[in-house]
Amino acid sequence: MIAISPPCTVARYLALRLAELGITHLFGVPGNHLGPFLTTLRAEGDIEWVGTPTEGGAGQAADAFARIHGVGAVAVTYSVGAFNLLNACGGAYVEQVPLIAVNASPPYEQWQNHRALGLLTSHMSPRAESNLEAYRQVTVDAQVISNPGLAPGQIDAALTACLSERRPVYLEVMEDLWDEPCPEPETPLVRRDRPFGTRNQPMLDSAVQAVLTLVEEHPGPDGRPRPIVWAGEEIDRFRLAGQLTDLVEATGVPFCTTVGAKAVVDEDLPQFHGVYNGRASHPDVHGVFMDWATCRIGLGAWSTSKNLGGEQSVGGDWVMAAHGGVSAGTTYFPDVRLEQLLPALQDALVKAYGSGGLAADYYAESHAHHGPRGHRPAALEHHRASLRAARSGHRRSEHLTYDGVFDRINHFLNHESADDWTVVSDAAFSLIGSMNLSLPAGGFLSQVSWLSIGWSVGAATGAALAPERADARPMVFVGDGAFQETCQELSTHTRLGLRSVVFVMDNGHFYGIEQMLVHPSYYADRDREPDHYNVLHPWHYDRLADVFTGRDTPANGVAIARTADLDDLLDRLADPADPLNAGPLLVRVRLHRHDYPRAMAYKVPHEKEQSHG
Repeated sequence: MIAISPPCTVARYLALRLAELGITHLFGVPGNHLGPFLTTLRAEGDIEWVGTPTEGGAGQAADAFARIHGVGAVAVTYSVGAFNLLNACGGAYVEQVPLIAVNASPPYEQWQNHRALGLLTSHMSPRAESNLEAYRQVTVDAQVISNPGLAPGQIDAALTACLSERRPVYLEVMEDLWDEPCPEPETPLVRRDRPFGTRNQPMLDSAVQAVLTLVEEHPGPDGRPRPIVWAGEEIDRFRLAGQLTDLVEATGVPFCTTVGAKAVVDEDLPQFHGVYNGRASHPDVHGVFMDWATCRIGLGAWSTSKNLGGEQSVGGDWVMAAHGGVSAGTTYFPDVRLEQLLPALQDALVKAYGSGGLAADYYAESHAHHGPRGHRPAALEHHRASLRAARSGHRRSEHLTYDGVFDRINHFLNHESADDWTVVSDAAFSLIGSMNLSLPAGGFLSQVSWLSIGWSVGAATGAALAPERADARPMVFVGDGAFQETCQELSTHTRLGLRSVVFVMDNGHFYGIEQMLVHPSYYADRDREPDHYNVLHPWHYDRLADVFTGRDTPANGVAIARTADLDDLLDRLADPADPLNAGPLLVRVRLHRHDYPRAMAYKVPHEKEQSHG
């Protein structure tokens, strides 16, 4: 028999287009206006619906899915759902994440009743465009679909904009349109990038020459060039990791990444010198990036407060190639895009300095020139080794610290665990601590500009379900205050059996990062109390696992406070047969209130002089 396809409707059209983009999971919170679409979605069978406890958590999951896969989608119900989703969509807009937000609205008939009689039904606002106007601020295209004949064109226009601009789009669909007939999809969706033509070539050539000139004009004391590349978020967003790898391997040039581009390429590459995060960098990394390298070449790096970590500006010895242009010193070259710049710059550097001519170990060179300074490493390999702390018998009774936790987990990830992991880091101290983990390409996710606390818990769901990382377990680092915002998303981990490990960094139930930003002197005085507004209600975080566990969906919780506890826990995580690995694991990490990551020492008054000595 010949299979007969069902007639195309607006719901089926959208489902087919989402499947065409490779979207395998649609996240959201259901509602009556969304029901007909979800029924069609299930009938099509290509996309799995993942209901989450909150719209914010659904948006965070879709955001992480999109960061890995290239595009993600979330669906909610009008107003009460859409406004809850707005924060996640705002974050995706700022951080250039292609996200499709579907908002199911009341039917056309109810809008007509409102216009004629002023009648409002559930979730409606007297301002008919209230949802649309809000989402116009955080999307590159926003459509209200009220006519089934126009739906295919509106859907295709929005999805094409999402792919082309790499930012969110918004589709508001009236409930009674879902089952209305419309034409089937015809031509495939195609990303529409700005063309590179003859007009662009001279500007590209000039930008490359300006980079070469800046390198030549800033040699080291021995007369040799000493540049360092700073690879950033747009390397990830534009899928240019392969081109970046080609550039550093062909030229040998040392490179760092921003926090947001961490693990965009394998961090075992011999040219990788660490994550540069301004004054909040690891002191070793700051030393080679700012003090030893004589010029810095930013490729796709954003000038954000998080990336610059306390620095107020870049200098005349910087190149910054991002946002569709290149700044070299004080000169700007518009309409120069990374996908053309990287191979052109690679060719120019190889021509000027030879294949591998810029290869160097800046840690070793700095050590040889200055001699031993404090605890500065003698070579790159020594720096990497210092970040991977193995178990130590004589320290097993010591209380855990931020740095001790991350150094110990770094050793676990690189030497003890047979699993693949995706580290999903929340904002604040969790992000500062996790940025020095040594990870393979694709092994790290974080929000680095929007910095919505609690993002990581929902994001771990999307990270686990993205096809490209489906075999990797999520490892989440989240502050206690941040976890209180989004803890219910652990329910989705449990329901789906995701086997995530969520480390809740409980520093005595208070907002440590807010204290650091407002009154950092608190950390210099062990007897001082924190500001009252930063104090949280204490939770037994590990006991929440009992709330979410089910008969066939296990979840576990543990609390750790000492080095021995962490060692024992990591031993169990390394054992596939241990029951802790059967489902999500919630780990309460108990830390002292006055503890903070070493990278934040520059902000604490009594440590400022020592932090980069």
